[in-house]
Amino acid sequence: MRATVVRRTALAACAVSLTLLATACGGSSDADTDAGGGKNDKGAATSGSSSAPKTSAKALGTAELETASLKQGDVEGHKVAEAGPDDEVPADGLKADKATCLPVVHAMYGAAEAGSKATTKRKVITDPKAGAKKSLKDMTDGEAEGALKAAFDLTSTLVALNAYEGTAGPDAFAGLKKAAADCAGGFTATVAGTKQKIVSITEEKVTGGDEAAAWTLIQEDDGAKAPFKLVALRKEGTVATFLSFNLAAGQDGGAKFTVPTEVVAAQAKKLG
Repeated sequence: MRATVVRRTALAACAVSLTLLATACGGSSDADTDAGGGKNDKGAATSGSSSAPKTSAKALGTAELETASLKQGDVEGHKVAEAGPDDEVPADGLKADKATCLPVVHAMYGAAEAGSKATTKRKVITDPKAGAKKSLKDMTDGEAEGALKAAFDLTSTLVALNAYEGTAGPDAFAGLKKAAADCAGGFTATVAGTKQKIVSITEEKVTGGDEAAAWTLIQEDDGAKAPFKLVALRKEGTVATFLSFNLAAGQDGGAKFTVPTEVVAAQAKKLG
């Protein structure tokens, strides 16, 4: 592949990837790393039941939830910023063609389920790797392809914390697990009037908090497939959701894209 073709292909892929990032933030792999650093074989999404006792929890207040939210410096090698208005999709703008799949759509965009008393959202993006020493026009085909792949190797994660009262937190977590299992074969979401086709949901392994779960979601658009990672973690009455997308994963089938365990672990630590 000539360097000019590589550049054009990369620019087109980047445009598609940025569009996907604007509508969601995930990758599939043969083995993924849990929050403890071990490798785990992937399997089909399974039971939606929660193993946690239905204990009544007092919801964190807005100030407490802000304190528990990630801030710059909490995740090494990542930039953390508060999500802004452009990152918000109102809950009434999220729909699914199968009603049972709606909790998955809500989790993708950090929307709260019934019983939430406070919400915070953060954007976490991996720091870019050091730039190439040559300009793109001076590179060989192989160097240009490698440099562009490296430039795309950035993972963006939307982290949402929702504080629930009573048993609403465990209920929301269990509802998401059930929805992911019921919708493993795919569904169509409508986000602010735009349709998104999720063709599969595959369960991954992750640890943290009182209970945690993770999945790979594959989104398809005009025949092009893009992998996403969705993680849910509950600590007492607070449920954290993480939706991640890697620009390079759409180009190599997501082979090197795993659950963002360092982000999950940092948030779990702050939740105690």
